[in-house]
Amino acid sequence: MAVTQDKAHRAWRSAERIKRLSDRLVGVGPIGLGLDGILAWVPVAGTVYSLGAGGLLLVEGMRGGATLLTLGRMAAYLAVDSASSTVPVAGWAVDTLFPGHLMAAKALQKDIEARHGPSTLPDSWERKRKARAGRRDVKI
Repeated sequence: MAVTQDKAHRAWRSAERIKRLSDRLVGVGPIGLGLDGILAWVPVAGTVYSLGAGGLLLVEGMRGGATLLTLGRMAAYLAVDSASSTVPVAGWAVDTLFPGHLMAAKALQKDIEARHGPSTLPDSWERKRKARAGRRDVKI
C-alpha cells in the first residue's frame, strides 16, 4: 500500500506534537524537559506515559510508511527510554535527561522528509500560535 504525501506529512506533524509534549515543553538550548521527564519521577505513571507516547510514535511511523530500519531505530530509542524508568531514582534521572521520544520522532521526520520532502502545511499548533500573535498586532 502506497503512502500518500499528505498522509506522510500528517504523521510528521503528529510526531512533532509528541516530540514537543514528551521532551520539549520547556527548553533551554539543547536541553529540554517535557511530560516524559516530569512523569518519570511518578512511579508507574512515567512508564505508562512513556510506553503510550512511544506506541503512538511507532503507529505514526507505520502510517507514514517509514522504512523498517527507521522503525527499528525508533523502537530502540523508545525501549531505552522506557526501560530506564523502571529503575528507581537513578533510572528516573536517566529518563529525565534521555530524550528518547525526541530522537524517535526526529528519525521518523527525517525518513518522511527524505521520501516525501518537507511539509508545506504548518502544524496546527503553529497556525494557532501565529493567529494569536496576529491578533496582538490589531490596535483598537
